[in-house]
Amino acid sequence: MVRTRREIQQAFLPEWQTGRMPDDLHGVLNAVGPRLRALRRERNVTLEQLAGSTGISVSTLSRLESGQRRPTLELLLPLAQAHRVPLDELVGAPATGDPRIHPRPIKRHGATWVPLTHNPGGLNAFKEIVPVPARRRVEPDLRTHEGYEWLYVLTGTLRLILGEQDFELTAGEAAEFDTRVPHYHANVGQTPLELLVIFGPQGERVHLRARTVPKR
Repeated sequence: MVRTRREIQQAFLPEWQTGRMPDDLHGVLNAVGPRLRALRRERNVTLEQLAGSTGISVSTLSRLESGQRRPTLELLLPLAQAHRVPLDELVGAPATGDPRIHPRPIKRHGATWVPLTHNPGGLNAFKEIVPVPARRRVEPDLRTHEGYEWLYVLTGTLRLILGEQDFELTAGEAAEFDTRVPHYHANVGQTPLELLVIFGPQGERVHLRARTVPKR
């Protein structure tokens, strides 16, 4: 059988460009445009602002939202990052029925950090597990950096130094502080210390207090 040039080209095109796309996939892709427009308007973002943060032209964004251009992975990835939503949420992928998440623990400064969120540039939550130190007396190494931090003690005993202040927190207690203040925290208990940590560049303050103890 002899094929024309057009037939050969069609054989190598994605299904959505050939018109042979399954009805369910066709419906998913058709719903992306309205979803993109709703997300942008919900966040009070203009097409010009979104173009600046994604590198996608205003005309392309407008065509995506109106359904005149089919979404591709190259276009959806920066949009998902700009809107801070998972890619499967952006395209309305059906739920798998498995609610489990699979965070990857990170080892840092002798502690284990388990990321609970992924929100670049925004608030992020972690579970921190600090083992009982091999040496009971460690010279505090106070550090500073941009941001704001909230700590909640799940189990164990936490020593928290903020500038000239020295605090000790136990299970159920919490603290919040500007991380531009020199700070340090350590496990001073007899069991591993487990913390819930929320860190962000800015945000509403949680009005909680910690009990102070005499400086060591």
